[in-house]
Amino acid sequence: MGAVVRRLTTAMVLALAIARPAAAQPRTPDTGPEQAITQRIAVWRFDALGIEPELVARLETLFREELGRLAKQPMPGRREVERSVTADQRECTGEEKCLGAIGKKLGVDVMVTGTVGALGDAYVLNIKAIDTATARLLTRIQSDPLRGSPDDLIEGVRVAAYKLLAPEQLHGSIQIQTDLVGAEVQLDGKGLGKTPLPQLGVIARQQLGKHQLRVQAKGYAPFEEEVEVRFQKVSQVVVRLVQSNQVIGTGQTLRIERKPFYTRTWFIVTAGVVAAAIGGYAGYRAGHVDCVRIVKGEPDPGGC
Repeated sequence: MGAVVRRLTTAMVLALAIARPAAAQPRTPDTGPEQAITQRIAVWRFDALGIEPELVARLETLFREELGRLAKQPMPGRREVERSVTADQRECTGEEKCLGAIGKKLGVDVMVTGTVGALGDAYVLNIKAIDTATARLLTRIQSDPLRGSPDDLIEGVRVAAYKLLAPEQLHGSIQIQTDLVGAEVQLDGKGLGKTPLPQLGVIARQQLGKHQLRVQAKGYAPFEEEVEVRFQKVSQVVVRLVQSNQVIGTGQTLRIERKPFYTRTWFIVTAGVVAAAIGGYAGYRAGHVDCVRIVKGEPDPGGC
């Protein structure tokens, strides 16, 4: 029952991802490719590996849409591809030879095909691109596990499309915001300069994934944080450095130290006076002998 519910939920998420307008997707202002692919591209199909064909078809639709944004020339749709091939070619399961023949018939330079398999509660795309002229493999990639909300699925499929045909455009940015001037900024151990950084603090063209950010300034505790860079997005980091010492009005640093009471002047002086008094009394007692005179078996009040 749990597996059925999970499949239905995934189908609904994919349906929302496909139906969502491009303008509603949370991306950077310029979400198009830096440089469109000039080669003519066509997608053969994605095959299901142990999962529902409907889910595979939805993921394939997302991939086609993103690849169409990346390609400069219009891509043939799935129906157009199916109408152009022979009955024998429809049985092609992704071999380079048959894909090359289909690509030549469609008049394209690159044929793309793939499979979709389950990985726990996520899905993984295995995709390859074939050079039509030589019927040889150009590249093959495996996507990161796809799961989560429609936005997560869209981003995962977009990354897969770029990873396949435009890996050099696969990057994001980090923006550092702080009101402190002159703080040193390091990313993954490499110095980037002092705040405020140029370009409004945006560090562009960073590899996707996690990065170690460190911001430090004299008199302040260093700021350290792990920042995740996502595809064509800006990861904003607000840096607030905390003073490590108390600062007085002149801007000088005043270090306040708590000393033990027995090291303070008043305690040392008082202890010296007490010690002298005790010593004097002890000397007096050492040089004085007490005596008692006994008269008829009783102490004489008059003393010795």
